[in-house]
Amino acid sequence: MRMMMKFTNYLRISSKNNLLISLLVNVVILSTINIGYAQTNITSKFNSVNQDIKTKIKAELLKSKSMSAKLYRITQNGKYGFIDQTGQVVIPAQFDLAWGFVDGLAQIKVGDKYGYIDTTGKRVIAPKYRLSFAFKNGLALVVIDYKYGFINSSGKVVVQPRFDGALAFVNGLAAVQVDDKWGYIDFTGKIVIKPQFEAVLHFYDGLAAVQVDGKWGYINVYGQVVIPPKFESTLRFSQGLAAVQVSDKYGYINQSGKFVINPQFNDAWEFIEGLAAVQVGQKWGFVNANGEMIIPPQYDKVTAFFQGLAAVKVNDKYGFIDITGKMVIAPRFDLAFGFVNDLALVYARGGAGYIDKEGKYIWNPTN
Repeated sequence: MRMMMKFTNYLRISSKNNLLISLLVNVVILSTINIGYAQTNITSKFNSVNQDIKTKIKAELLKSKSMSAKLYRITQNGKYGFIDQTGQVVIPAQFDLAWGFVDGLAQIKVGDKYGYIDTTGKRVIAPKYRLSFAFKNGLALVVIDYKYGFINSSGKVVVQPRFDGALAFVNGLAAVQVDDKWGYIDFTGKIVIKPQFEAVLHFYDGLAAVQVDGKWGYINVYGQVVIPPKFESTLRFSQGLAAVQVSDKYGYINQSGKFVINPQFNDAWEFIEGLAAVQVGQKWGFVNANGEMIIPPQYDKVTAFFQGLAAVKVNDKYGFIDITGKMVIAPRFDLAFGFVNDLALVYARGGAGYIDKEGKYIWNPTN
C-alpha cells in the first residue's frame, strides 16, 4: 500500500516468528514525539555513568521539541510533502518517500537514497544512505556498507557502523546485533549488555523483553534476568503492566512477573491512557488495569486510545469512540488511525486525508 505514514510499531515477538510485527496502534510519527519516552528512564548506576551525555541530549530534545512544527505527511501525484495543522501546504510534495518529523527532522527518500529535512523543507542531511530511520534520543540509525551505526542531527557518525542489526535508542540504550546475538549499547557505542539473546525489544520502565531458547522474559539495565523467559510472546511494559502470551492466551503481568490479569484473551495490546485493547473470540474491546471490561468486545478491529479517542471498525468501516464507548465520529472511513496533535489519519475514496475531532476533513483524501 502506497502510504505516507510510518507507525510506531509495537513489536510482539513470537517464538515461531522472530520479528512478527503487531501493528496495534499508530502513533503516526507525523509530529513531535512524547518527550517522556525520549528521556532516559533507567537506574541510577547507568545515569551516573552517562550523565553528561544524557544531559546534552536531553537539552537538544527539549530544544527540538519546542522548535518542531506540527507537520503531517501528505501525498500528491505519488510524491510526499507536508501540511500544517490547518491543512495548509508547508512543504510541497516533492519526495519519493517521506516520514514524519521527530526531533525536528524527517526522513526523506530521493531516488534510492535516504536523507533528512528540517521543518522548512531544507535538506540538512543529504540523501546518501541506503537505509535510515527516525531520530530518537537525539540519534538516528543508519545503514552504511551493510552495517548499522548512528548519526547525530548534523549528520556526523557518532557510533560507527559495525553492527549486523540494530534498533533505535530508546530510554538511553539501543539494541544491537553482533553475528546472531543481541545486546545493548549506550550513547557512546559502548556495549553495556553483551550480545547473548536471540531477539530483544526496547527498554521501557527499566525492563526489556529478551528471547532465550525460544521463550521471552525480561532483563533490567544491568543485563540481569528479572522475569525468567517463559512466555511465547511479549509486549513492552506500559503503565506498569505488560501483555504476555501463555500457550494461546494473553494476560498481563506486573514488573515482578506476577499476573495481575490472568491469561484469557485471544490477543492483547499494551495499556495506553488507562485502557488496553483485548480480543475475545473475534471481537475487540477494552479493559482497565484491574482487568475489568470497560468497553465490551464488539468491534472487528481497533486502535488504542489517543487523546481520548480510539478508531474502531464496524461493518467494514472505521469510526471513533470515546472512553465510554460512545461513537463520536460515525464509521465512514476505509481505514483510520489514532489522533496525534488533534488530527487523525484516515483513508477514504482511494486516498489518505486528515480529520479533526469533529470528523471534519482538514485535508481531503489524496494519493
